[in-house]
Amino acid sequence: MSLIVEHLTARYGERTILSDVALQPLAAGQVVSLIGPNGAGKTTLMRAVAGLTPAAGRVMLDGLDLNRMSIAERARHVAYMPQTLPQDVALTVLETVIAALEASPSASGSAQAEVRALAALERVGAVDLALKRLDRLSGGQRQIAGLAQAMVRQPRVLLLDEPTSALDLRHQLEVFRLARDYARENGAVVVIVLHDLQAAARVSDRIVVLANGRVQIEGAPAEAVTPAVLADVWQVRARVEPCARGQIQVMVDEVL
Repeated sequence: MSLIVEHLTARYGERTILSDVALQPLAAGQVVSLIGPNGAGKTTLMRAVAGLTPAAGRVMLDGLDLNRMSIAERARHVAYMPQTLPQDVALTVLETVIAALEASPSASGSAQAEVRALAALERVGAVDLALKRLDRLSGGQRQIAGLAQAMVRQPRVLLLDEPTSALDLRHQLEVFRLARDYARENGAVVVIVLHDLQAAARVSDRIVVLANGRVQIEGAPAEAVTPAVLADVWQVRARVEPCARGQIQVMVDEVL
């Protein structure tokens, strides 16, 4: 499987948010992180791939143009977990996960939907939340519920926008493990927006750095996160050093 993003351009009024964004082909089993400063276009890129934000250009999945698909058909292949999840939904977590299945034409029967929803909640370690109302959960609990909603349809492309921003360290690591396992077990592409550069380096096969609506660099973590890139994109003086398991450690010294 291959996901190809070519020449995506998105505008809000007179403002260009994405400008001719093209990515190297994303292969099955890969986890790719999008990083960059605030306003770089990361969320807009995710929403454009999901078909939620209009954009010129092409998004191809195994040679199929996702932009030519109906919303329902596209939802069979792509799932998007937004950065901010609704807080005022008076449904149980189980009901919201079942509702996520309704976006897919392949879902059939309430009994089957409940079984699949419970399996998704079990996968993310949230079966104990199944009968709790979404509007009574903490921010971190809502994120875990949102992850189950995104995974329940078993999409081939899973887009996660800052999925760990409200989670403690242990649960952050668990989400990263889930993302990697999901990509490899399902032959899927997982794309994650993150602000934590070390977390991005830990979870990712590849990193894409965005700034001002353009791709600045993409590659393996050690190639994309360097002192030169940090100085150019984030305007900080930093050191990047190797650590255990081939990962990198980012140490920021000062603002330039």
